[in-house]
Amino acid sequence: MNMPVRSHRGGATAERPLGWARNPLTEFDELLNQMSGLLESTVGGATPAVAWTPLADVTETDDAFEVEIELPGVKSKDVHVEANGQELVVTGEIKEKERTGVLRRRARRTGAFEYRLRLPGEVNTEKVTAEMSAGVLTVTVPKAEVAKPRHIQITESGESADR
Repeated sequence: MNMPVRSHRGGATAERPLGWARNPLTEFDELLNQMSGLLESTVGGATPAVAWTPLADVTETDDAFEVEIELPGVKSKDVHVEANGQELVVTGEIKEKERTGVLRRRARRTGAFEYRLRLPGEVNTEKVTAEMSAGVLTVTVPKAEVAKPRHIQITESGESADR
């Protein structure tokens, strides 16, 4: 089986198979940089940093919605919580730590984050609470009185009991 080889402009062929000397991740990074440059030239100017979405759990009880968002290492002063109508928006930034030495591996996210949630029922935005504990932000959004289920008692009238 013949292996593909690179040819140079002069017509000579390279000795190694295609892609042999290059790291595929490096090529992917270069492709992303080229696409970014294309986007910037189309839109004009620098594009804003893309926010990432943290992991979260949403629980519904009879009285409220509870949203738990994982934000390890984030200080409460770096988080902004906003409730508007049925939408909950949590934004903020995880700042990069200053390091000494050479960083060999990076797996944790840094930079701006945004979590958006459209709640399925009417809520009371005046009584929303937020608490940060052990790297988890817990936002409690109480349901509005009209949205809470109400049991309706059925009464019998004298006419229907005779039938």
